[in-house]
Amino acid sequence: MTRDEIEVRALLESRADAAQAKDIDRLMPLFAPDVVYFDVVPPMRFAGHGEVRKNFVRWFEGYEGPITLETRELTVAVGDDVAFAHMLHLDSGTRTNGMQSAMLVRSTVCCRRVSGTWLITHEHISLPIDPATLQAWMPPQA
Repeated sequence: MTRDEIEVRALLESRADAAQAKDIDRLMPLFAPDVVYFDVVPPMRFAGHGEVRKNFVRWFEGYEGPITLETRELTVAVGDDVAFAHMLHLDSGTRTNGMQSAMLVRSTVCCRRVSGTWLITHEHISLPIDPATLQAWMPPQA
């Protein structure tokens, strides 16, 4: 692995750690100020730190305690000042209604090196659906 790939992987690990801890103040500095974030919940497109921060807080507030965010099948490609990664995340925990939930989501993350520091500039989260039922597809391992 190159130094740049190690740095991008560390950024993604920091992102997952901060999200699991529901630590918004540790999470947001990992994102560029002009970040664009696509999520599975309306309005589905969040732009800039303010909107993305509100979306993360909404997500955090949906869980009683910590969120488990297990990264699977991480692939990273790095260029001079841009990088992208794709992975699966097993997102699980106890929801505020007491229900235990686990869902496998797909994530694509784009990064840019700004003044020597890698930042997330774009993230896209998607939830697979079963085309026969148009319901969220939950694989057996989730």
